[in-house]
Amino acid sequence: MCHPSWGRARTTAQRLSDLARLRRVRDRIDREYAQPLNVEALARGVNMSAGHLSRQFRLAYGESPYSYLMTRRIERATALLRRGDLSVTEVCFAVGCSSLGTFSTRFTELVGMPPSDYRRRATGAAAGIPPCVAKQVTRPVRNQEAPVAEPQLA
Repeated sequence: MCHPSWGRARTTAQRLSDLARLRRVRDRIDREYAQPLNVEALARGVNMSAGHLSRQFRLAYGESPYSYLMTRRIERATALLRRGDLSVTEVCFAVGCSSLGTFSTRFTELVGMPPSDYRRRATGAAAGIPPCVAKQVTRPVRNQEAPVAEPQLA
């Protein structure tokens, strides 16, 4: 008969192993956000099933691997749009999105305006602001939609 603490020790070891694998997945997304990534490929890379990876990633980081990937892509897209030398379509593909519609929808959800409006406003507004400050101020909101502006009464 096994000692009761052995089961707890194995469970703790498994949790730590899972957390290490989840960090590897998150780090891979951070590095390779512009590459074609999907949950199945990410899961294969750490010897997990896609379902288990998704559940554990959400528990650990508060969002799904896909949501985290899209947030990273939108973060990078805001920087590229602030530069002003690429079109919205070029930025969409440069950050790894294959659908302009999905990119625009997710961008609008996170940033609070369509990418074309963001590009138009950011290129003029960011003039003279150090890039590190502009990046911090314009960072997308994670795990929630951008705040909706209240209508102005004239």
